[in-house]
Amino acid sequence: MRRGVFPALAGQSGRDAFHRVPISTKKIWDAVERVPTNIEGAAHLSRRRSDSRRFRFAAAFILGLAAVAPLRAETFHLPTANHAIFEKDGLDRFLVGTIGKPPASGGFGCVRTDGWQMHEGLDIRCLQRDKRGEPTDPVLATADGTVAYVNAKAGLSNYGRYIILRHTIDGIEIYSLYGHLSEIRDGVRIGAPVKAGEPIAIMGHTANTREGISKDRAHVHFELNLLVNDRFESWHKQNAPGQRNDHGMWNGQNLLGLDPMRVLQEQKTAGASFNLLGHIRTQTELCRVLVRATDFPWVHRYAALVRANPLAQKERVAGYELALNFNGIPFELTPRAASEIKSKTKIQLLSVNEAEYQRNPCRKLVHQRGSRWELTTRGTELMELLIH
Repeated sequence: MRRGVFPALAGQSGRDAFHRVPISTKKIWDAVERVPTNIEGAAHLSRRRSDSRRFRFAAAFILGLAAVAPLRAETFHLPTANHAIFEKDGLDRFLVGTIGKPPASGGFGCVRTDGWQMHEGLDIRCLQRDKRGEPTDPVLATADGTVAYVNAKAGLSNYGRYIILRHTIDGIEIYSLYGHLSEIRDGVRIGAPVKAGEPIAIMGHTANTREGISKDRAHVHFELNLLVNDRFESWHKQNAPGQRNDHGMWNGQNLLGLDPMRVLQEQKTAGASFNLLGHIRTQTELCRVLVRATDFPWVHRYAALVRANPLAQKERVAGYELALNFNGIPFELTPRAASEIKSKTKIQLLSVNEAEYQRNPCRKLVHQRGSRWELTTRGTELMELLIH
């Protein structure tokens, strides 16, 4: 067994959260021997694995507990011990940027290719490395939930090995994603329950992209998503015949991300009064779209986002008016009666917030042709997927 897996134990990283609860190397080793019998559901360690890997996950579990022990009862926890996001001038210590670009390019939103490329998560920097320079940071569940999906084959995704967890918070179903993992903990399988702060994996730099991710840029890619449509596989077969879909409804095209940094920072500011539903409802509007559809999964899954309309309730709902943020999330749905709908078009762009488009154009959902705004092909595809 290698004792150098977690350098922070030797005091090499003064700022990481592991030091908030002192743990001696001897205690870690004692804990390793007790994990399979004394820590219920901790690591589900397989005797067929190497001693080195057994130590990594036992230590990850103990250190994970150390990382979250001082925290108050929050809705969302940071997915690693890197808490620099909350420190003065800490962004450079929190995010990993793309090659040759500043750390901000590892943030959420229109942060790449001069503002024209979307990045739908946070690339969180590693704090700990072994003697080979490989990352050893435990990756932690951001909130209580269940495992929705596990991709253990690094070559099948840009995310490499990744995990998706399902959570229900303030009545909202939300999905956290953890990408580029080096190892996934035994017992992390579809349907398994997880607790906030529980170690689920080890950080890595796995990916299937041609350029790959160097170990110097090792990070966990972290997302907070809403699910577009349970019928994604049917839609994909119909609209992309012959194209591979290795991940079923967990294809990234079927997930729409919130800004995790904004969520975490608002939660820290608001404390116990933070409310996820309220956060979603106050997204900035990019555009409004009318869809002539009345029964699609988003309406049921995110019923809390539907506004009351007495006229539609009285006359019968004939469609929905959707307010979309720049990433395409329908954060407000207003049912419309037939008498309120003038167009026969199935999908109709009603309005565009030009100031928001100028700030965040990278999703390319709308464009201007002369003085007229239109949904792009990408915007139309998103609406068709939504109501499929």
